[in-house]
Amino acid sequence: MNGLYIHVPFCQKRCIYCDFYSTTCGEVEKSQYVHSLRHEIELRADYLPSRILHTIYIGGGTPSQLSPTELEEIFNTIFRTFQVTEDAEITLEANPDDVTEDFASALRKLPVNRVSMGVQTFDDPLLHLLNRRHTAKEALTAVERLMRNDIQNISLDLIYGLPKQTLEQWQHDVNEALQLPIRHLSAYALIYEEGTPLFLMREEGKIRETDEDTSIEMYRILMDTTQSAGMEHYEISNFAYPGWRARHNSGYWQNMYYLGCGPAAHSYNGKSRQWNSSDLNNYLAAQGNVINTNQIEQEWLTPEMKFNETILKSIRTSDGLDLKQLRNNFGRTRAQQLLTTSQKYLDKQLLNLDNENQILRLTRNGLFVSDGIISDLMEIEPE
Repeated sequence: MNGLYIHVPFCQKRCIYCDFYSTTCGEVEKSQYVHSLRHEIELRADYLPSRILHTIYIGGGTPSQLSPTELEEIFNTIFRTFQVTEDAEITLEANPDDVTEDFASALRKLPVNRVSMGVQTFDDPLLHLLNRRHTAKEALTAVERLMRNDIQNISLDLIYGLPKQTLEQWQHDVNEALQLPIRHLSAYALIYEEGTPLFLMREEGKIRETDEDTSIEMYRILMDTTQSAGMEHYEISNFAYPGWRARHNSGYWQNMYYLGCGPAAHSYNGKSRQWNSSDLNNYLAAQGNVINTNQIEQEWLTPEMKFNETILKSIRTSDGLDLKQLRNNFGRTRAQQLLTTSQKYLDKQLLNLDNENQILRLTRNGLFVSDGIISDLMEIEPE
């Protein structure tokens, strides 16, 4: 599989928890960005092994801040430059309040077949605290509008562990999401990223971080409720009804090659990782020519790094780590070292080993301490 990721670095205003690269620039910069982005797509088309695309993901930032005309220009360039498969998953991230009747109707004329919306919570006071632009009602209305306009593959993002958020509020958020005709749900524990307003508010004592026991109970509520609704818990933070897993994001965990275009976008071709500079002004000045203007950094992947990334990406999914493939790619010694380290987690029933198929997976209890388990397994020193 090959994927294309487009980073749209525009937001109307910044959420207090977000550390993704974005700016609140105006309409002139958006037009210049689209021109530069189209140029970058054309210049870097041969980065991937082939020009066939199986997934396209337009994220940010807030891609729905672009006009339908600007999005159409981007798609025209993509489809002219690449061969996009007929069944390609094409995702657009959107803010609920951007999904007006006109915007939803315009999406029908674009190749978008999946929309991912950052709802975060259905509690209006908490949305205000997070500096979100939308209300709970606008989120519900946005889903209805998308469905009426034939966008049936809808994913919602929720955040738990918000300041002063109760277990009852979180249960309401999950219930509200699952009552909607969505196909996919992503849910993340709130992270206090250094440099964000949220981090500063905690440091100044204006808010308190949710305690660990409450956060664990919220995760348990999430797993129980989605399971009862018939969803698959296919990755630590991702849930989908059968047949509706996020193909682009799943590709990241399955070693898919992808090209990332736009400021701060990341790319991967199996040999190295590249990432564009997080600077819109330089990007516009270079008209997207990130290569000749030294706006790309690169990290070549060593065998040890590839081994650790295989552990990180595989263990976090319900598909688990294929030990036979691990042996083939990294040798028996490394695979045996992994099993030796895993034994204490197998004994505690935090990991499960499917001996017949040679698959190592997290158990339900292991999901609660997955970060520690994965970190421990990644500390193995390959020969």
